[in-house]
Amino acid sequence: MARISDTIEEFLKLLLEESGGKLEIQRNELADYFECAPSQINYVLATRFSLESGYHIESRRGGGGYIRIIYLDINDDDYLYRLITKQIGDKLTQSEGENIINSLRERQIITKREAQIIKAGLKNKAIGIPASLRENIRANILKSMLTAILTF
Repeated sequence: MARISDTIEEFLKLLLEESGGKLEIQRNELADYFECAPSQINYVLATRFSLESGYHIESRRGGGGYIRIIYLDINDDDYLYRLITKQIGDKLTQSEGENIINSLRERQIITKREAQIIKAGLKNKAIGIPASLRENIRANILKSMLTAILTF
C-alpha cells in the first residue's frame, strides 16, 4: 500500500500535468480530500516539490489561502536553474551578485532594465542591516528574483 505522501505527490503531479504545469489549489480542501492534516500537505510540498526538483511553490495562508505549484521547464532555462540551486549558495557579496547579473545580461537572459533593478535590490545600502547577515539575505533575494524570472 502506498504511503499517503506518495499518493498526494502522484495526485498533485497528475493535476499539474493536466493543467499545463501551473496549479492552484486550496490546502485545506486537499487535506480534507486525503483525510489528513494540512501539515502533511506542507510536508509533501517541502520534500517532493522543491526548487531542486524543478518546482516553484507559492503559498498564502488564511481563509482564502491557496497553494500555487509551478513546474519549471528547466530544459529551457538550465543555466538559471543551476545558478539558483547550486552556484549562488547561502552567501553572496555585492560584487559577486553584480558579476552574476552582468553575466545574465551578457547572455541576454535578462534585459538591461531588469539588471539595473536586480542590482539595486542587492546593494549593501538597500539591504541596510549588519554585514554579518547581509550576504545571506542577498543570496536569498537573488535566488527569489531569478526564480520569478523562471516562472514567466
